[in-house]
Amino acid sequence: MNSVTSVSYSGIWPALLTPLDEKLGVDIPRFASHALRLLDAGCTGITPFGTTGEGPSFSVTERMDALAGLVARGVPAGRILASTSCAALPDALALTRHAVELGAYGCLLLPPFFLKGVYDQGVIDAYRWIIDGVGDTRLRVVLYHIPQVAGVGLSHHVIRTLKTLYPETIVGLKDSGCQRDASLAYAEAFMPPMQVWVGNEPDLQTLAARGSLGAVSGIANVMPRLVQRLVKGSGEPAVDQQRVLALLEILGGYGLTAAFKGVMALLDDAPGWMRVRPPLVALDAAEYQRLAAQLRAFGIDRTRD
Repeated sequence: MNSVTSVSYSGIWPALLTPLDEKLGVDIPRFASHALRLLDAGCTGITPFGTTGEGPSFSVTERMDALAGLVARGVPAGRILASTSCAALPDALALTRHAVELGAYGCLLLPPFFLKGVYDQGVIDAYRWIIDGVGDTRLRVVLYHIPQVAGVGLSHHVIRTLKTLYPETIVGLKDSGCQRDASLAYAEAFMPPMQVWVGNEPDLQTLAARGSLGAVSGIANVMPRLVQRLVKGSGEPAVDQQRVLALLEILGGYGLTAAFKGVMALLDDAPGWMRVRPPLVALDAAEYQRLAAQLRAFGIDRTRD
């Protein structure tokens, strides 16, 4: 088992895309190959089964098997920040316990996200149910705030209460609310000792200047080196920022996950990357050809980006 202390809580953790086989199951060999390539590109770790990875579309068993498959194929468990979010608390508990037992670095965890309009106390109780249920000092939790998708957000009161109750367990917040002022307010309130990471890549430089040391990033699937430079403030920040904005403008013309998978299909020359699990819809042939032409004009370059 890999120690959870094998890496520091910093750097880039790509929000790992999930490749699918012809039956729309997880293509574990390609999953592992993609993860290892990102680690080789300098990423601190990887984050499977988050929003970009279509996590809620997969069963508990599928997610456990895929996580174990990554480790069996050479991905160090201590470099996995596993998204264990589920609408049902027993499922989230099972996935979180499995990740800890596997030796994962930590778990990225949403509040339960089916019922809306819930009270802060209900969100706190849900996290306590999982953390106390795992009952393991090795557990590290990164709270996940993405209310425009989940329909349930994380207030300052919730975060402060959980950090007080579990000071060693709650290590950070991934803020994917895409509101810069709100992200800065989280940073002002909780960093340090927590880390606040933004999922919105145009805000990486702003949060890095405030002391944020990393990111869980969707764009890092295809531009890991560039995302690292933005967080570290190295290279040519203005040029890199413009490339991020230009890529997002291209991808914004499509469903985002389907577009990311289209980028991977082009980079790997592997049409299988195009598959998504319903209710998402893959790019059709015309959309893919249009995206491919836009990406060639953009000049995406794995050796640089």
